Amino acid sequence: MNPVTNPYSPGAGTPPTELAGRDDLRETVRIAIARLRLGRPAKSQLLIGLRGVGKTVLLEQMRLDAEKEGVHTVRIETPENRSLPALLAPQLRLALLRLSRIKTAQHVAHKALRALAGFATSLKMKFGDIEVGLDFEPEPGLADNGDLEGDLTTLLAAVGVAAQHADTALVMFIDELQYVSENELAALITALHRCAQDRLPVAMMGAGLPQLRGKAGNAKSYAERLFDYPEIGPLEHDDAVKAILEPAREEGVAFEVEAVEAIVKETQGYPYFLQEWGKHTWDVARQSPITVDDVITAHQLTIAALDESFFRVRFDRLTPAEKRYIRAMAELGAGPHRSGDIAALLQREVTSLAPLRSKLIEKGMIYSPNHGDTAFTVPLFDEFMRRTMRLENL
Repeated sequence: MNPVTNPYSPGAGTPPTELAGRDDLRETVRIAIARLRLGRPAKSQLLIGLRGVGKTVLLEQMRLDAEKEGVHTVRIETPENRSLPALLAPQLRLALLRLSRIKTAQHVAHKALRALAGFATSLKMKFGDIEVGLDFEPEPGLADNGDLEGDLTTLLAAVGVAAQHADTALVMFIDELQYVSENELAALITALHRCAQDRLPVAMMGAGLPQLRGKAGNAKSYAERLFDYPEIGPLEHDDAVKAILEPAREEGVAFEVEAVEAIVKETQGYPYFLQEWGKHTWDVARQSPITVDDVITAHQLTIAALDESFFRVRFDRLTPAEKRYIRAMAELGAGPHRSGDIAALLQREVTSLAPLRSKLIEKGMIYSPNHGDTAFTVPLFDEFMRRTMRLENL
């Protein structure tokens, strides 16, 4: 097959040709944003899922859907080493400048820009990474108290009034929310809560690893009522089949049934793995229809590609002690596993490993689905660890 026309696109947030199995959630978000725009109650959404389930791709598609409807959006990915105010400030500035070009919203958008100037100036000492162009002088007393929770609430309310006057909504699409510190997340939740109480058209569609649900609840007790938490998991069988077949069909290429079933079995329906297996199977196939032998031939190439990219980039961030902990987990299987079982394999006390476990959760490598349980946030990572690190190295 021609690699130039290969329709599969494994990558970090790279949109696939066929976004299968997510239509219901896209429609839920579309309705929520439409209600928000009319001043009616609508919950923000926090997409929860493991690595490789397509949260980033889905979040971006939802943002594009909203933009097509005339909604103003903000797109942010939160790394581990940046503050939320530093990420929000420049994006809100761009949104407000767009809103200020709408005649009915110009005056209130300018006021919101003055609030942003006060916000950035007053919090610069606390969050030294805030860098944002200031188009207006701060207005004394407007979002300039130096208290993140209060100032962010005032700022988002001002943004909401501007969006309201422009007959639109402002929706923040924020990825990797689990990396936001708890106090910053609490401030954001408080601000969104105030906007919801005042029926202002401001909302957030976020995404993060499974620990985000608990983190939001710890930040503010009412977070469970402010957000819906849809679980984004592997695709159902028929959707996984569609994700493989439709892109090929558009290129005039077919798959044998056994070939598709083999890919679905290998990938367990995880969207990223479907794209990786599809890509390498396409590249080794000589002609249509693509056969199960092609899938078998592509197997080692696919595993090698995953090991050197998807898995390795996460493995290389770990300290030697963290690698040993993860390798012990892998020896027990896919999980989840009891913390005591992991400690027993390492011949350590559970309490002595607690700081190490907490650090791995903070890095987004593992999470706790239930009290005392530990599971990987990366599907199939146990298999990678068994391939990569010998058990006797523990």
